[in-house]
Amino acid sequence: MQKTIPDNTAVRVALWRALHLQVDAPPHILEDELGLQLAGPEANWQQRPDMHPEGTRQARLSIVTRARFVEDLVAAAVNRGIHQYVILGAGLDTFALRRKELGSKITVYEIDQPGTQAWKEQRLVALGLGIPDGLRFVPVDFEKNTNWLLSLENAGFDTNSPAIIACTGVSMYLTQEAVLGMLQQVASLAPHSTLAMSFLLPKDLLHPDEQRLLEMAMKGAAAAGTPFLSFFTPEQMLELSAKAGLRNAEIVSGSDLSGKYFAGREDGLSLSNAEPILVATT
Repeated sequence: MQKTIPDNTAVRVALWRALHLQVDAPPHILEDELGLQLAGPEANWQQRPDMHPEGTRQARLSIVTRARFVEDLVAAAVNRGIHQYVILGAGLDTFALRRKELGSKITVYEIDQPGTQAWKEQRLVALGLGIPDGLRFVPVDFEKNTNWLLSLENAGFDTNSPAIIACTGVSMYLTQEAVLGMLQQVASLAPHSTLAMSFLLPKDLLHPDEQRLLEMAMKGAAAAGTPFLSFFTPEQMLELSAKAGLRNAEIVSGSDLSGKYFAGREDGLSLSNAEPILVATT
């Protein structure tokens, strides 16, 4: 019998997004309080070691910035006439609930582990939030079924129409072979589909402070039973993208994202370079 419990990483990401609103000064990169409602943590969740405002700052900023970047891509894609949005490793993502102005124009397909998906669906109903008309849950056990495209089609996805595909905070948990397989599946989608996928840089490409943060994150992931398996240089990721058959690939660096979302801030907040984003098309 499938356990209906949320993934620990998914809950942590939702709480970090909420923490951004509570401890970082405005203007906020992303405003998401619904994830906190979904997670329903204990009363003193802010005192958890993995919620320390200073110690988790870079991880927290990376989470909200990559989410904002993807959501901006989705909004632009809708304006170009794309009506399908696929989230690989959706966790407790709340886009379909928060961005109601896009709800009538796009169908959101959330792909994740069956346990997390079942729990999330039950939680949305229990909270009275309901399931948005444009939201489709696509349960996939990535360890047993790497062909998520078939599950996507069974959920109503139109393989003849372009889509935007987001995969953030996932690639580090996969082997390089699995990442290539995922990219190949994306490359088989309809022309003019767009992928945005974050990945981690190797430690030796990082500043010493960033190296220490990465080491802490690796230890935490390993302790939770979800060790980091893959790191890529930008050149390696571009090569992998080309091998998979994707086109127009570019790397959006941490510096690029800082310039886009943190320019002019008076509080000195900026983004680490540890997690760039690959953007490519079919």
